[in-house]
Amino acid sequence: MSALADAPFTLLLRNCRVATMAANTSAPYGAVLDASIGVAGERIAFVGPASAVPQGRVAAGTEIVDLGGRWVTPGLVDCHTHVVYGGARAAEWELKLKGATYEEVALAGGGIVNTVGGTRAAGVDGLVAAARPRVEAMLRCGVTCLEIKSGYGLNLAGERAQLAAARRLGEELGVDVATTFLGAHATPREFKGRDDAYVDEVVAMLAPLKDEGLVDAVDAFCEKAGVGFSPAQTGRVFKAARDLCLPCKVHGDQLQGAFHCGKLAAGWGCLECSHCEYASPESVEAMAAAGTVAVLLPSANYFIKERATPPVAAFRAAGVRMALATNCNPGSSPCCSLLLVMNMACTLFGLTPEEALAGCTRHGAAALGQGADRGTVEAGKLADLAVWDVDGPGELAYYLGLDLLDRVYRRGKLRRS
Repeated sequence: MSALADAPFTLLLRNCRVATMAANTSAPYGAVLDASIGVAGERIAFVGPASAVPQGRVAAGTEIVDLGGRWVTPGLVDCHTHVVYGGARAAEWELKLKGATYEEVALAGGGIVNTVGGTRAAGVDGLVAAARPRVEAMLRCGVTCLEIKSGYGLNLAGERAQLAAARRLGEELGVDVATTFLGAHATPREFKGRDDAYVDEVVAMLAPLKDEGLVDAVDAFCEKAGVGFSPAQTGRVFKAARDLCLPCKVHGDQLQGAFHCGKLAAGWGCLECSHCEYASPESVEAMAAAGTVAVLLPSANYFIKERATPPVAAFRAAGVRMALATNCNPGSSPCCSLLLVMNMACTLFGLTPEEALAGCTRHGAAALGQGADRGTVEAGKLADLAVWDVDGPGELAYYLGLDLLDRVYRRGKLRRS
C-alpha cells in the first residue's frame, strides 16, 4: 500500500457518485457524492470527494474521464454459476410445464443424464462455444468476476474439459474466473447404487486437476440419498481438498434441513453454504460464528416454483453475510442476469436493495475468498468498476430488463465489449 499511496494515477474518474459498498461506513451504499476515483495500474489508489484529490499524483500521462455525474459501483461478482455445460434442457422444461413427472422427463432422455452426456461429448471447444453467449450476457450486467463450477462431466475427462473451458472463457472474454471442482454434484449413471465408490473417484480426480492449475476451490452437493451426498461422504471430499490446501464450499439445506449443512460448512471452515432454504437455527448460529457466507439463489426458487425461502431475517439478526448469484445452470436456473437476481432477492426473499447490491459485490467476493481484492471501491482493491446510468444505486434492483450499464473498468482498463 505504501508504494500505491505514492504512485501517480494512470486513470482519474471524475464527476461521479460512488457506491463504495464499504462495510466501515454509515452512509447508505457507502456513498461518496461529487467524487473522484484515482487508479494506479490495476488498483484503486484514491476514492473520495473531488476536492480531496491529490493533484500531485495527476501526471501528464494520466487519463482523465468525466463520468457526467453517473454512479459507480464495484464490478459485480457472480459467485455461484454452472454456466459451462453441454446439451439443452428447454424441451424438458416444456414437458414439465405440461405436467410431466420427473420420471417421465428422465425416460424421455432429460434430467442431469442429458447434461452429463452433452457435456462429455462437447469437448473444450464445444463447451466454450456454448457458454460464450451466456457469459457475455452476464458481463453486460456489470460482472467483472465470475465463479464457474464443473459437475456435469462426472468423470476425469469431463470435469477437466469443463474447468479448462472455464479458464479459457476468462482469458478470451476479459473476466476474472474462479474455478470450482464440483465432482460431488451427483452420482453418474455408471456408478448408480455405488455412491461411496463414486466418492472414491471424486477424491482421486482432485490432485491431478489441481496440479494442472484448473481448480481454485472444491464444492459438494450435500443432500438426501438419491439426490446428493451424505455429510460423511461430503466430509471425505472436503478432507481431500483440505489436504491439497484447497478451500471448500457446499450446496446445502436446499431440499431439507436434516443435515444442518450450514453447520457442516462452518465446521469444515468452508467459504460459503449455497441455497440455505432449509437452514436451521443451529446452522445460522454456526455460520455466524465461523464467518461462513450464505449464498442465496432466488432465480432457482423462481424457476422451479420453490416456496421455501432462506431465513433472511435470522441471517440478518445473526450477522451472517448474504451473497447473491445467478446459479446459471440448465436444470433449475437458466439465468444470466445478476441484476434480475437482485430484484428477485428483494421481491421473493425480502432483502433491501442495498443488501442485494452488497450480495453481488462485497459479500459475493467474500464467498470466493477474494474480499481483500474486490467487492468494494476502496484504495488498495482491484480497479474493477461498473458505471451506471441511474439516479441512485437502488435502481439496479428495481428495473427488469433495462440496460443501465454505461461502461466497465476491469483492473483499471476499459473493457471493450
